[in-house]
Amino acid sequence: MYSMQQPLLLLTLSSGIAGVGGGFNQLKHTTKRPFSLQDPSISFPYHSDTVTLTTLVCVALVAPGLITLIVSFIFIPGPTAHKSTPKALIWRRKLWEWNTAWLGLGLSLASAFMITEGLKDLVGKPRPHAITVCRPDVSANSITLNRVGGLGIGFTTSGATPIIVSTSICQETDPHVLRDAFASWPSGHSSFSFAGLLYLSLFLCAKFAVYIPLVTSSGQKPDALNTYDFDDSLRRVMGKDSARSSLPPRNSTAAPPIYLLLLAVFLPIGTALFICVSRWFDFHHHGIDILSGAIIGTITAWSSFRFYHMPVRSGNGWSWGSRSRGRAFWVGVGRDGYVGDEGWAAANVARERDLESAGDKDRNVLSAGIEDSEDVPGVQRAAQPENGFSTNGRGPEYVTRHDLVTSSGRQGTY
Repeated sequence: MYSMQQPLLLLTLSSGIAGVGGGFNQLKHTTKRPFSLQDPSISFPYHSDTVTLTTLVCVALVAPGLITLIVSFIFIPGPTAHKSTPKALIWRRKLWEWNTAWLGLGLSLASAFMITEGLKDLVGKPRPHAITVCRPDVSANSITLNRVGGLGIGFTTSGATPIIVSTSICQETDPHVLRDAFASWPSGHSSFSFAGLLYLSLFLCAKFAVYIPLVTSSGQKPDALNTYDFDDSLRRVMGKDSARSSLPPRNSTAAPPIYLLLLAVFLPIGTALFICVSRWFDFHHHGIDILSGAIIGTITAWSSFRFYHMPVRSGNGWSWGSRSRGRAFWVGVGRDGYVGDEGWAAANVARERDLESAGDKDRNVLSAGIEDSEDVPGVQRAAQPENGFSTNGRGPEYVTRHDLVTSSGRQGTY
C-alpha cells in the first residue's frame, strides 16, 4: 500500500502552494486602497519587527518540524506494539507517522501563506504606519492632482473635511516598500504562527492523549455502589467482568497531567498569541487584521491536521493510513474512498520480504497475537486474509493482539 510517490507528490504540491504565495508576495503592481491624509489610525510611527521573519520561520516552521520528527521516531509505535513485532514494521510505522506529520504541517503553513498573501494583494489595506512610510507630498497642487474622493473639493491639509487620495501622492519610490505599507489585512505573522503552532498543538495532543475528559452516555444509570472504586474483595465477590461493567462513569476516564497540558497546549498557543500581539504594539496591523490572520491559521491548521490524522479524542494518536496503490491519484465514479482491495498482492510480497529479513522468530507474531486476542472481552478479531495480513484500511499491517476491532470500531496499531 505504501508508495514513496505519494508523499513526494504531496510535498511537491505543498511546495507549489507556498510558491504561489511567494509569487503574490513579490508582485509590484497590487491593489493599494486610497486613504485619507487626516486618518489618525494610519498615522503611527514606523517600528521595526519585534518578531522578525527569520524568528517567525524558526518558531512556526522549523521548531514544529523538529518536534514532530522527534516524537515520531521516539514515541512511535508506543506501548501497544507487540514485543515481537519485526523491526522493519516498526520503522515503517515511524516513517509513516513522520511523513504524515510533515505533510500536514507543510499543507497548513503553505495554505495559510498563500491565502494571506493573496488577500493582501487583493485588498491593499494601509497599515497603521502607512502615512509614515508613504511620505506624501502635501502641497496644495499635489493634493489636488491625487485627490480621488472626499466630502468636498478644493480642500487643503488644513481643512477639516477628509480628503481621500491615491498612493500616487507618496514620495516613496521603492515598489516593495510601498506594497508592504498597504498589506495590512490579514496579518501574515498571525496566520503563519497559528498555522504552524496550532498544528503542533493538535499533533502533540493527539500523540499524548491531551484532551478534556468526556464520557459517552451509555443509557445506564449507576447505582449508589458505583460512587466508589471497586477494591479487590468486591471484584472477587462480583467477578472481574461484573466489576468492570459496573464501573461508574467517573472512573472511565481522567484528566491528562498538567505538564502535558502546558507543553502541548499553553506553550505553542501562548507563543502564537504573543506573535499576534507583537503586530499590534509594533504598529504593523490593526486589530481586525490580527484576528483575521489568526482565524485563517486556525482553519488551515485544523483542516490540515484532520486531513492526515485521526481525531484527537478517538484516534489513539494515529494518522490515517496510505491510499491503495490503484487509487493513489484517482478514485473514479462509483468508489467510496481511496482505500480498496486492489494492489494487495504487491504489498504482501514486499511484506513477506521484510518478514524473511527479520527472521523466522518474528513470523510467530501473527499466531501469538490471535491467541492473545481470545481473552480480551468485548473484542472481535478483524477479518484477515489467508496470507496473514490485515486489510483494515490502514495498510497491510502485521497482525498481533492489538490489531483488533472493538465494538466501537476502534483499531490498534499492530
